[in-house]
Amino acid sequence: MRHRLDSKGQRKGKVIDYRVSELRVVELLVGLCDKMEDYTLEKVDSKRYEWVRVESWDNLSGNKQEAKAYSKDLSSYCGRLLEETEDELAKLIKKGSVKVGGLSKILCQDLSKHCKQSSDSHEVDADDN
Repeated sequence: MRHRLDSKGQRKGKVIDYRVSELRVVELLVGLCDKMEDYTLEKVDSKRYEWVRVESWDNLSGNKQEAKAYSKDLSSYCGRLLEETEDELAKLIKKGSVKVGGLSKILCQDLSKHCKQSSDSHEVDADDN
């Protein structure tokens, strides 16, 4: 609600629907990329990696330092991507175009065009590290 008090102490103003409010935009975007630090790349076979959610870094098998580096890279990339598309994304949220669960598709595919694969696995060339 956007409001102010009039000279008689009565609230005056207009009610703004939460779904299209600035508050919702802020709540959706703040901390979004921090959640990416819960994911890392896991080798499936010699040419394929998959993003997986890490339940506990202590119980992670394999190279923990490398896994944490992938996690930090993903979080940093998310931050850059969000920074590039923040204004357009905020407009879409305020218009009511972002449905529940649709934020990642809009951010990754529609606005930035960075994600073209429909799955969460990624094949790498022999030259990729």
